[in-house]
Amino acid sequence: QVQLVESGGGLVQAGGSLRLSCVASGSISSIVVMGWYRQAPGKERELVATMTSGSTYYASSVRGRFTISRDDAINTVSLQMNSLKPVDTAVYYCSADVRTSGMRYWGQGTLVTVSS
Repeated sequence: QVQLVESGGGLVQAGGSLRLSCVASGSISSIVVMGWYRQAPGKERELVATMTSGSTYYASSVRGRFTISRDDAINTVSLQMNSLKPVDTAVYYCSADVRTSGMRYWGQGTLVTVSS
C-alpha cells in the first residue's frame, strides 16, 4: 500500500553532516505521520524524529542537531543531520503511519557510520 525508499547513508567523520531522504509511493494520501528511527548495534530501535502536517518532534539526543523536513512536490521526507557523533552510528529507517488501519510501513534502512 505504501512503499518507502531511503537513500543518503554513508561514512562520515565526527562533526560532519549527512542528509537522508525517503521517497514515498502508493497510497500517499493515507499517511498521517512520517518519522525516522534508528537502531545501533546491540540496541533497541529508537525514535529519532517525526513529522505530521503541522508539527515536528525530536528525541532529546538529536534535538538541535537534526532537522526533519518534507517536500510534497516529490513525496519526500528528509533528515538533515549536523554535528554528527559516533553515538549516532546506526541503521536509520524511514516510517509512515496510515490512518484507519493504523499500520506502520518501513523503509529498507540505510547505514550511517560516524567515525571518531
